Amino acid sequence: MRHRRPTVADLLSMKGKRQLSMLRVETLDEADAAERVGVDLVSVPPALLGPAFREAAPSVFAFPGLEYGDFVTAEEYIRAAFQALKAGGDAVYCAASLQTVRRMRDEGIPVCGHLGLIPSKATWTGGFRAVGKTALSALEIWRQTKALEAAGAFAAEIEVVPGDVASAISKRTAMLMLSMGAGSGCDAQYLFADDVLGANRGHVPRHAKIYRNFAAEYDRLHQERIAAFSEYVADVKSGAYPGEAHLVGIDPAELEAFLSALE
Repeated sequence: MRHRRPTVADLLSMKGKRQLSMLRVETLDEADAAERVGVDLVSVPPALLGPAFREAAPSVFAFPGLEYGDFVTAEEYIRAAFQALKAGGDAVYCAASLQTVRRMRDEGIPVCGHLGLIPSKATWTGGFRAVGKTALSALEIWRQTKALEAAGAFAAEIEVVPGDVASAISKRTAMLMLSMGAGSGCDAQYLFADDVLGANRGHVPRHAKIYRNFAAEYDRLHQERIAAFSEYVADVKSGAYPGEAHLVGIDPAELEAFLSALE
């Protein structure tokens, strides 16, 4: 059991020394499971943070995501970042402008940026596809990496970029590089819990590895839910529910006194 969660300085001191594990978790149960098995980093929706989250996962380093488009000005991002940190976050994920990243860094807020395939900006790179497959495209990712580093980000998610490109970039930046489908040459491997658990019913990314089939289990449980509701409705109609065991009793003398009083 770990005794404390790492700091930004701790994470940066690990760069190049070992691969860190990272998951996107969205429930307290997922956070608890991540804590129990020693996951190093988690990405979380800000609403999940709070005392219950930290009770479930006291040792994991948490990146609450400041969703792109939910905020506009740097002041809005800064306000949301401080709220997330006060609620138990350790750093914030932010895909906003370099100016906004710089403003947050000036306030001492640890920021993780985003490189490669950025879903909220995918229209600029040709949609939901790999980025960095040509020398020109790879050099643009490198340029963006150095700009993000200069703006003060301490980490960056690098998504769906050729492994050799991501590895070369990771070796040449001081930032902690979080690989989502960008190979093992970065500092951490990042997957969504839904993909790991096989709970995702939509498109499964190429880089995802499915370890369980929660979707089938959810289907089974839903059929059990329907069956249980059906039996309940039938019991209500037939009078089988409520039974004697479900009722509160009253002493016969007290009942008699009550009925007499009603008359």
